Amino acid sequence: MTYDAAHHNIVMFGGFGGGYRNDTWLFDGVSWKKARTPVAPPPRANGEMAYDATNHQVVLFGGFNGSEYLRDTWIWDGAAWREAKPVHSPPAVTGPMIFTDPDGKVDEFGGFDGNFYQYTMWRWEGKDWQHLYPAILPYARSSAAVALNPALKQVMLFGGLADVNPVNTWTFDRRSWNLQAVATQPPWAYSASAAYDPAFNGVIMFGGGNGGVDQNDTWVWSGSYWTQLSPLSPPPPREGAGMAYDEALGHIILFGGQNSAGFMNDTWEFIP
Repeated sequence: MTYDAAHHNIVMFGGFGGGYRNDTWLFDGVSWKKARTPVAPPPRANGEMAYDATNHQVVLFGGFNGSEYLRDTWIWDGAAWREAKPVHSPPAVTGPMIFTDPDGKVDEFGGFDGNFYQYTMWRWEGKDWQHLYPAILPYARSSAAVALNPALKQVMLFGGLADVNPVNTWTFDRRSWNLQAVATQPPWAYSASAAYDPAFNGVIMFGGGNGGVDQNDTWVWSGSYWTQLSPLSPPPPREGAGMAYDEALGHIILFGGQNSAGFMNDTWEFIP
């Protein structure tokens, strides 16, 4: 799930609920509408999307369909899907971190290939993926919370699933990743949701799993430190929810996810 700035709506694709899904939904700030498209990516969960501000389109990559890990790349132009045919591509993974970078391009980091957590970074250049080689990368992981703070031109990454400790905060500033030394940070969370909110000039992170127990705490990353928020009537605990800042609406929207009771299809608006 991501915000499509070119078409002023939130677009959501796929997921798991009664099976692996490949439906596309659009949120206009008031209601959801199912998009009728002649072609759609194959069903999957844990594929990730981000908005490509340089090409004014949404990029979808990876995921899992119940039997195999995926490495296909799809483009949403606001009305239809088309499969890209890049010469180069990140490895087939579920739970990659896909995000808009400070230059407006879509980057990919990590993911899980069924055996190993990945430790590579790629950038979508409009027709092909380019393998990047920063001097330092976050520890290999999947399903971390990630979001761009456009005001600071900084990407924040936190938590996830990993073989090596993932309870850490990383930032990316166009060229390099930096491990942040912070006095206070959220507890470990995987499949948490994150989005930038200009009302806080920071990245809001919500929920996620923690050792099999789903959370519903809310945190904000300022660019250099974490602060826990105490909103009234927060959504119930969950992991794997979609979250995006709706620029037209001026608020963060959260949808779905799952907890011990099952899958969810509720929609929440975060009002500072």
